[in-house]
Amino acid sequence: MESANRKLIRPSLNEIKDQMAAPRRGQKKPTPPDQTNAENFYYVKQMQSKTPMVFVLKDGETLRGVIEWYDKSCLKINRNGEPNLLVYKPNIKYMYKDEESS
Repeated sequence: MESANRKLIRPSLNEIKDQMAAPRRGQKKPTPPDQTNAENFYYVKQMQSKTPMVFVLKDGETLRGVIEWYDKSCLKINRNGEPNLLVYKPNIKYMYKDEESS
């Protein structure tokens, strides 16, 4: 049997570079959204279930109540036996569910 004179078919180096570069462009992760709406989802969930909350303000004062409504800059807190309050979000250090009222 005579061996056939075969030519090795090999892509050029430029073709390989193009093939390797092309998938990277298509697989680039999209930038994450500016807003995830997680904060809004949390407020709505607490409002619907009327969850008793504790609000610790930046000055150390503690407020207890239920979130009635919210907007971009503030929360309205309904309190039992005390006046309802409108609290600006930047004044809230942190908040959590009130375990004592449950």
